[in-house]
Amino acid sequence: MLINLSNFIFLMTLISGTIISISSSSWLGMWIGIEMNLLSFIPLMNKNKTPYETESSMKYFLVQAMASIIFLMGILTSEMNNFSMSIQPSYLISTALLMKMGAAPFHFWFPGVMEGIDWVNCFILMTWQKLAPFILISYKLMNNMIISTIFLSTFIGSIGGLNQNSLRKIMAYSSISHLGWMLSAMLISNNMWLMYFLIYMLLNLAMIFLFHSQDTFYLSQSFFIKYKPLMKFSMMISMMSLAGLPPFLGFLPKWIVIQNLMLNEMYIMTLFMVMTTLLTLYFYMRVMFSSFMFMNQELKWISNENNSSITSISMMLSIAGIPILSYFMSY
Repeated sequence: MLINLSNFIFLMTLISGTIISISSSSWLGMWIGIEMNLLSFIPLMNKNKTPYETESSMKYFLVQAMASIIFLMGILTSEMNNFSMSIQPSYLISTALLMKMGAAPFHFWFPGVMEGIDWVNCFILMTWQKLAPFILISYKLMNNMIISTIFLSTFIGSIGGLNQNSLRKIMAYSSISHLGWMLSAMLISNNMWLMYFLIYMLLNLAMIFLFHSQDTFYLSQSFFIKYKPLMKFSMMISMMSLAGLPPFLGFLPKWIVIQNLMLNEMYIMTLFMVMTTLLTLYFYMRVMFSSFMFMNQELKWISNENNSSITSISMMLSIAGIPILSYFMSY
């Protein structure tokens, strides 16, 4: 009970730190909120005290502390009007925020940290921990820097997941790829970024729930674990939606982003992002097709007591994109 209470307190502090950061009217207040968020997330990562969690916590702390130093340096130099510097303070602040969210080329810590923590903390790291840096970077949106980050994030996110056996690393590289799409949505408007972020968070929640309920961490487990057919089908539908395959829900934000990028005549960037998304679709299909191929080797008398209604909800969340897309296509 005491452990659960302490985790609840740390979780509330984590949420409060993000709220303080995004609602503050000064850069120093934003920095304080980010630090509260950092110091409350590390005990949640290391709650089981395993060596893998300790290693991930140390990596996360060192990278985030370095990013906080760069962020604070950018704040101080922006306040010193007489201080001449070759790098603009806005670039320092943007670099620190991109490092905090794990965008390429500052992504090297992200898959390693994901590998050592459980699925619940993976979900927090991929969604909630990116919220404050995204909102803060919208205040200092450096177009040239953000466009180069979009190219690198979508490319590295698609290439990095091709040769991975760990599902957590596959989800980490997928998150890096989606991060590039969310930055491109932010270039168009903040409302479009918010829509993309909320849909990504819902699809991530459905995917993480399926992995967490089956204690699945590696690709080989998806070959031989005794899933129900409904569980495997739900997992495949959720993965296809997360990869952005039409007509599932995950395609809706990507479709809107592609349309707006084409209207703004960003043809090369749009083509590049679509081509890299096909690579992410490949390593998602690599996970699920192998799982379906081994269904004939499963013992038919083994029963699984998982709640099929919750599994169906996670699948219906992705299928909900079909009527929504049909509605938009009718206009």
